[in-house]
Amino acid sequence: MTQAPLARPAQADRPAGPVVRPVGGPVGPAVPPAPVGLAPTASAADREAAYDLLGGPLVVLTGAGLSTDSGIPDYRGPGAPTRTPMTYQVFCSGPEAQQRYWARSHLGWGRMTAASPNPGHHALAALDPALLITQNVDGLHEEAGSRRLVALHGRIADVVCLDCRTTSPRARLQGRLEAANPGWIEAHAAAAMRPDGDVELDDPAVIGDFVVPDCEVCGGVLKPDVVFFGENVPAPRVERCYAAVDALADRGGALLVVGSSLTVMSGLRFVKRAAKAGTPVVIVNRGATRGDDLATVRVGDGCSEFLVGLATARRTSD
Repeated sequence: MTQAPLARPAQADRPAGPVVRPVGGPVGPAVPPAPVGLAPTASAADREAAYDLLGGPLVVLTGAGLSTDSGIPDYRGPGAPTRTPMTYQVFCSGPEAQQRYWARSHLGWGRMTAASPNPGHHALAALDPALLITQNVDGLHEEAGSRRLVALHGRIADVVCLDCRTTSPRARLQGRLEAANPGWIEAHAAAAMRPDGDVELDDPAVIGDFVVPDCEVCGGVLKPDVVFFGENVPAPRVERCYAAVDALADRGGALLVVGSSLTVMSGLRFVKRAAKAGTPVVIVNRGATRGDDLATVRVGDGCSEFLVGLATARRTSD
């Protein structure tokens, strides 16, 4: 299917100025969204080529880079410090690991929930792709109004018992954590934020005093209902994503990757699948990605800037 070129947003639609990406900082209200501006690494020719490819049906894959403009740091973006997330195997290794996880998560929860969708989230909701696949657990796509969505790694707003598999709201657990650990948040308010909704806090002497509630149903171990490193994404989610990517080949569509380094296979597999089928792949990210050699077009823009521009281009061409 031949697609008409998209209209280009006027330069005036793109605010000037650098993108400031907050990394770390005290626990508390989320940092306000950073101003959206042109990335110095962005190529105008690549941006134009990307707009041309993205005029038809879309499947979009998003990563942590999309949420940095909402004040949530990422793992691998330019300037991000080296971080090692807790694996599923470590979490399940015993009470000490679970105590360490929940002590940090209790502090980070308030900041994560205070974050608001940024212009990129809202632009994606307006684009309304055939499927939005997100590797993020922050729930900001849902809050922005995206409809057809697969949260590949789950949502930090849910908790699951590893014994009876009962799920419950994370907000309810927060109340229980506060009751069991009075003054904890105030005592550690300077701890730096981490990408997955927790903070930098590793002192065993401090963490050893933290009380972790059990499951209210069976007394079992509680875990956030997200896919940890070392844990498998549920097969039905993967199959739904594969089906949407496969459909692009017959519909003349494209796969758009935004804000993901594609370091882990959970996201990279969809890029590989699209490229193998001959489906155009557009990757928008400020740093290099593991899928760059599979991309039809690679754009070094900031996520919000590119998505706002794409939404404007598609709206203008309608």
